[in-house]
Formats: sequence, structure tokens, C-alpha cells
Amino acid sequence: MALEIEGKIIRKLGVQSGTSARGDWSKQEFIIEYQEGNYPSQACLSVWGADKVKELEKYQIGDKVKVSFNISSREYNNRWYTDLRAWKIESEAPVVENYTTGFAPTGVEGSGNTYSPNPAEAASTGHGFVSEGSNGNAQPEDDLPF
Repeated sequence: MALEIEGKIIRKLGVQSGTSARGDWSKQEFIIEYQEGNYPSQACLSVWGADKVKELEKYQIGDKVKVSFNISSREYNNRWYTDLRAWKIESEAPVVENYTTGFAPTGVEGSGNTYSPNPAEAASTGHGFVSEGSNGNAQPEDDLPF
């Protein structure tokens, strides 16, 4: 059964490793805080294998992630242990698309249009992209027809 959870990484525990009858192994546990109802909840998930541990390294505490995981339980000495084993971690950070503005970068001659991301500089060029507010701060000009 594959499940997903979205939340924020609030803690990463140390890497555990060892050798078993099947060879070397490594695992790392991390804590996700997610919203369930009115209150935040926490869950401890783990990644197994050197490649998954390395993948977890690229995420920092505070990163919002979506984790795909499986649930497995096993018995040992009449006690049951449940493991939430993550097999896929994706960043929930918004992807910023690279859109072109239709204007040439500042300083390109012959384009007829000059765009500057700096409002003060744009106001000083007189191109109408930014106008000075009554308090002297640069304000975007409202050029919408409605």
C-alpha cells in the first residue's frame, strides 16, 4: 500500500548503518509535521539504503515536502514495530517559471524599451513603468484600461 503525506521537515535524526546477513545497510529517520484538522501532527518516517539517505541530504529542516511511503509492521518478542518507509521525496516549493517580459534588459541599446527591476531606476528613466507616489516612494503605475 502506497500513501502520501505533505508537510514540513522539522527534524532529521542521525544516519544508522550496519552489516546484516544480506550485506551493508544504512537508514535515516526524519520527522514531518503536517496539518490534520485544527492541530499540527508529526510522523517519523525513514529512508533505507545509501542512495535514499543521500537523497534526503538535499532537504533541510523547514523544507516543505511531499513524501510517498509504505507502511510495514513486524513482530519481535511479542511486540509489534511499525515502519513508515519513504521511497520518494519531492519538494513542495513552488516552481518559478522563467517567463520573458517582452522588454530588453537594462542597458541594451536600440530596443526602444528598457525594463529595470529596480523601481527607483525605472522611475528615473521616465519610461512610465513606475511612477513616484506622493510620499516619494516608487509605485507601480496602473495602466490597465478597466
